[in-house]
Amino acid sequence: MEYPYENFYEMLSFHAKRAPKRVAIFAEETKLTYGRLLKKVDTLARFLELSDIKRGDRVAIFMQNSKEFVVSLFAITKIGAVAVPVNTFLKSEEVAYILNDCGAKMLMASAEQKSVVEPLWESTSIERVVWEGDYEALDNKNIGFDEIFEILKSHEHVKLPKIDDLAVIIYTSGTTGNPKGAMLSYRNIMHNCKAIGELTSFTRKDRFIVYLPMFHAFTLTVTVIMPLYYCASYVIVRKIMPFSNIIKQILFKRVTMFVGVPDVYNALSRAKLPWYFMWFQKIRYFVSGAAPLSEATIERFTSKFKRAKLLEGYGLSECSPVVSVNPAWRQKALSVGPAIPGVEIKIVDDNMIELPKGEIGEIIVRGDNVMQGYLNRPTATDETIVNGWLLTGDMGYLDEDNFLFIVDRKKDLIISKGINIYPREIEEVINAFDGVGACAVVGIPDEKSGEVPVAFIEKAEDEEVDMKKLRVYLKERLANFKVPRDIRIIDELPKNATGKVLKRILKESLLNS
Repeated sequence: MEYPYENFYEMLSFHAKRAPKRVAIFAEETKLTYGRLLKKVDTLARFLELSDIKRGDRVAIFMQNSKEFVVSLFAITKIGAVAVPVNTFLKSEEVAYILNDCGAKMLMASAEQKSVVEPLWESTSIERVVWEGDYEALDNKNIGFDEIFEILKSHEHVKLPKIDDLAVIIYTSGTTGNPKGAMLSYRNIMHNCKAIGELTSFTRKDRFIVYLPMFHAFTLTVTVIMPLYYCASYVIVRKIMPFSNIIKQILFKRVTMFVGVPDVYNALSRAKLPWYFMWFQKIRYFVSGAAPLSEATIERFTSKFKRAKLLEGYGLSECSPVVSVNPAWRQKALSVGPAIPGVEIKIVDDNMIELPKGEIGEIIVRGDNVMQGYLNRPTATDETIVNGWLLTGDMGYLDEDNFLFIVDRKKDLIISKGINIYPREIEEVINAFDGVGACAVVGIPDEKSGEVPVAFIEKAEDEEVDMKKLRVYLKERLANFKVPRDIRIIDELPKNATGKVLKRILKESLLNS
């Protein structure tokens, strides 16, 4: 597949030179035109150069949704450095692991994250923090975005990155419990932008709304980068709550493209929305990803929003992230659609032999969207990408029209509000607590979140577990969405002959209780 741009900066520069006064970003009460966005990117890129950030260096973005997030992404990649978006729900220890794993030299952070960032000076190699929002300057290692834009006015020409260079590292937990960095090139992300555009009627007149966290692979590609690929615009909403603000922005900013996750569509399908919203909203497409939509939600939503189409797709961070999507002109209920242009999907058995249509097996993917590999993990990369095919670990089947149907997710994976939670990571934290002999974490259905984690603990012999202290311990070490909703002490975890915990039995006991 051919692409019109080699990198993000070339894409932005192309549109800025031809339509400098066209609005690219609406953020709160401000507007940022393509021309102004380019100037801010050039200025921040120059600051990065003066701060000794070189090609290939990692710069982390630990920031709330904001125009500064976008400027950071484009400035970092302009000079050939690599952007590392970090989940803003994480705690200091979790962030430190990511920063050390990728070797980040600089951190772009929101002032709201100050308490999480402060301990990182001692535990990471971060040399400087650039703050978005109100912050207190402690020394010359800290500087604000506004100061940079005030003191720097010029920029130098730099050698721009090529399409197969590393652009972004997206961290996603692995089965070992430690986060793994999926290395995405410009080609990977450009492929998603071009392919999705071919399946829709997106134009420069469309306007997206960005309220899901920008650090998420789905949000980053589909609502932060893709609109700028087509010279369109988007409205940035800093936080999802209160949701009434999102409703207001949709109306006042004349939003035409709404991208969400299943719990949002579930809430919208049940909400009593004002009549004027239903009458005056201009949304053409509702796009769903990150987790499967339930049949009940689809039925309620499509009967409520008759003028717009709900498009469901499938993807994973390792695929930049979109793999398949229902095209606007042909949709199948409960299917996540056929492969997007330029991508191949196969269903295989345990021996990598392709299965006939309709038979359930593992979903494997090949195309320009497949990541370069996992950072610092050649073995994990070789186990995941075999002869160019990415093994997703997800189970599904293809019908006679090559529409993909997902029948199960990765074994043991918990998806809460569209965010992946891997039980092993939680288990390792619990196992380190006094009195715990062994533990297992499973996910159970939850109406609001999709799924929530529940922990089972087998006490160490002649030991006791202080539950109150355990909950405090977990909250200090895990993001809130990873902390188990319920913790149960049981006499013995069910295991097979080889000592492996039978999580299926634990989950069944919860569902039947």
